[in-house]
Amino acid sequence: MMETLAIDQVGHRGDGVSLGGAEAVYVPFALGGDTVEVETVPGHPDRRKLLRVVTASTERVAPFCPHFGICGGCAIQHWREDAYQAWKRNLVIETLAQAGIACDVDALIDAHGAGRRRITLHAKKGTHDVLKVGFTAAGSHEVIAIDHCPILDPGLTGALDAAWALAEALTGVGKPLDIQVTATENGLDIDVRGSGPLPPKLVTQLSALAEKHRLARLTRHGELVLQRVPPVVTIGKAQVTLPPGAFLQATARGEAVLAELAIGQLGKAKQVADLFCGVGPFALRLAEKARVFACDSDAPAVSALQKAAAATPGLKPIKAEARDLFRRPLAPPELRDFDAVLFDPPRQGAQAQATQLAASKVPLVIAVSCNATTFARDGKLLIDGGYALERVTPVDQFKHTAHVELVARFRKR
Repeated sequence: MMETLAIDQVGHRGDGVSLGGAEAVYVPFALGGDTVEVETVPGHPDRRKLLRVVTASTERVAPFCPHFGICGGCAIQHWREDAYQAWKRNLVIETLAQAGIACDVDALIDAHGAGRRRITLHAKKGTHDVLKVGFTAAGSHEVIAIDHCPILDPGLTGALDAAWALAEALTGVGKPLDIQVTATENGLDIDVRGSGPLPPKLVTQLSALAEKHRLARLTRHGELVLQRVPPVVTIGKAQVTLPPGAFLQATARGEAVLAELAIGQLGKAKQVADLFCGVGPFALRLAEKARVFACDSDAPAVSALQKAAAATPGLKPIKAEARDLFRRPLAPPELRDFDAVLFDPPRQGAQAQATQLAASKVPLVIAVSCNATTFARDGKLLIDGGYALERVTPVDQFKHTAHVELVARFRKR
C-alpha cells in the first residue's frame, strides 16, 4: 500500500522518522523536512520503502555514488554536511543522557581521511545462476554487484577486480563467499571465506590469479595460498606484518586520530596497560614514551605486535599476552602497578573488564569505543566505582553511516 508521509527527523540508524501517526514510522534515505511517497514493507509494520521524494528538505543534497540507496554500505550521502555532523555528535550526547551520564561532548572529528582501507565483499550466484560481487543491500542478504566504490582508500585500487576474478574461479564451489580485502603498504591482502576445502588444481589457479593481480598475500580461512610479499602496515615507528584477516581501524586517518586523542590524554604515565590491543595501534605508539603491557584474545595479532616491537629500535619495553578479557579480565591486584589503562574493545564493549577497573585504584582510564551504547554501560560502571568522566570526543571514521566512535577520559576521584 502506498502512502504519503511527512518526515520529522533522522533516527539513530540514519532512517527518516515520521511521528505523525500513532507510532513512529521509519523510512531509509529520508530526511527531516522531506515529504515522501512510500510503500509498506511486508513483515515490518513500522518500516516503509521510499518510492519518491515529493517535497525535499532544504538540507537534502545529491548523493555522490550511483549505488546509493541500493547498496547497503552507506546510509547517508544525501544530507548537508553540517546537519549530518550535528546529528552524529548528537547520537553520543543522547546515548549518554539516556544512561544518566552528564558530560560535555566535544565537536565531532572527521576521520574519514583517504577512505576505507579494508572491506568485506560478498560473492553469490543469484537469479539465472548469475554471479554477483559487491556489498549486501540494506536489511537483506541480496548482493548488489558493484564495479566501483568512491569511499575507498586509493590503496584498495584493484580490490574489486581481484575479488571478481577470485569469485569467478570459485563459482564451482557453489557457496556464497566473503572476500576480506585490506590495503597494505605492499599491496592487497585478501582472505577468502566460505569456499570450503580446495582441490590442488584450484589452489594453483588461485595462486596464478594472486600473481596476476599482484596481491601481497592470498589466504583461505586464514590458511596461506600464496604470499608474494609480506602485507605490512606502519604503526608509529614500527612495521607490522598483518596476520590473515587481521582487524584494523577502517581508515588510516581514523587510527591516527584515535591514537592521538587517547595517547595525548595519558599525560606522563610511565606504566600503561593497553587492553584489547590488537596488532598494536596504541601500544606501538605508546611505547615511544611508556612501558606497555598489551593484551588481547587474538593470539596471532598479539604475536604480530610482539614481532614488530622486537624489530623496532627506540621503543620502551612492551610485554604482550594473549588473554580473553571477556572471560578473564585483569583484576585489581593485576592493575595495581599501572599509572593508566587504555581499553578499546569490540562493539559488545568490555563489561567484565570495566567491572574490574571500577574496583581498582588505577588513577586514569582512557576508553576508546565504536559503540556509544556499550560505552555508556561500561562508563556507568566506572563512574559508580568512583571515576569522573572528564572528556568525550566523538570521531567519525565510518562516514556516511550511523556508526560513531569516541575517546573518553576517566579519572579516579
